[in-house]
Amino acid sequence: MRAAYHRNRDHLAPWEPDRAEEFFTAAGQGKVIASKLDLHAVGSEVPWVLVEEDRIIGAITLTGIVRGPFLSAHLGYWVDREVNGRGIGSAAIAFAVDFARQELGLHRLQAATLPHNTASQKILQRAGFHTIGLAPSYLKIAGTWQDHVLYQHILY
Repeated sequence: MRAAYHRNRDHLAPWEPDRAEEFFTAAGQGKVIASKLDLHAVGSEVPWVLVEEDRIIGAITLTGIVRGPFLSAHLGYWVDREVNGRGIGSAAIAFAVDFARQELGLHRLQAATLPHNTASQKILQRAGFHTIGLAPSYLKIAGTWQDHVLYQHILY
């Protein structure tokens, strides 16, 4: 993960929260992975890495998994700049949607993109996500509170 994030640092910077230098180290990634595994153990997150040959080329995660009458989660993902445009993001999202439906029994997935991230919006729409609105100042991305277009996919 350290190598993947290091390789994609500039590519991902406009789309992600500001990251401390530690995030880009092996120790920092060890902490991130440990946290994700803890959240997975309690059922609130399912993380995957996307691998090609012997290197990580992205990640996809279901976060904020809620049970009960909501049966929902958030979908987040990124793909290595070197493999963009090859359908990897689309395949990963299709896998995660199927997993959410079949394995987790979720009813709904939500995703959010920056308004100018048209590539991600097209991938989500092809995967069956529909726009549900604009959330002002939704997330602090690249150091600024930014609006996001919200998407949902009703799974059943």
